[in-house]
Amino acid sequence: MTKILISACLLGRPVRYNGSSLSVESSLVSDWRNSGMLVPLCPEIAAGFPTPRPPAEIEHGKLGPDVLSGEASIFENNGRDVSEQFVLGASLAVKTAHETGCRFALLADGSPSCGTTFVYSGHHDGKTRDGLGVVTAALLEHGIEVYSQHRIQELASRLR
Repeated sequence: MTKILISACLLGRPVRYNGSSLSVESSLVSDWRNSGMLVPLCPEIAAGFPTPRPPAEIEHGKLGPDVLSGEASIFENNGRDVSEQFVLGASLAVKTAHETGCRFALLADGSPSCGTTFVYSGHHDGKTRDGLGVVTAALLEHGIEVYSQHRIQELASRLR
C-alpha cells in the first residue's frame, strides 16, 4: 500500500506554533486516512518544540536547503536561533518516511519546516516569498515527492 507522510496539523491536530491546526476538508484525505495510507507527523513537535511556541522564520534571502547545508539559520521572533531543532525535525521526517514506506508527503505550506511553494519573509512581517522549508528540502533530497495542502488533486492523480 502506498503511504503518505502528512503534516499532523492538516489532520486537525493542534500542533502549529500558535496551538492551532490547519485542517483540510477533503474526501480524498478522509479516504486515505480511512484506508491507512496516512502517516501523520509534526516535525517541529518531533524535534521537541512545545505548543504553543514563538513563530520562527528562515532568515531573509535564504531557504530550507540553505538551512540544511548550514548556510542559513531559522530564528524565532524573539531572536533565538532554532536552526538545530528544525534540522532535527527534517531528519526525523525523512527517517519516518523511510521507516514507514512513504514515497509521498502532503505538507502544510508556508511553514519554515513544511513550506512547499512558499515560506515567510524572514522579517516576521507576515509577508511571504517563494521557496521551500527545511523538511520539504530534506524529503526531496531523499526522493520523496512533496505536495502542499493546495495540491491534493495533483497528489491523487500521481497516486493513480
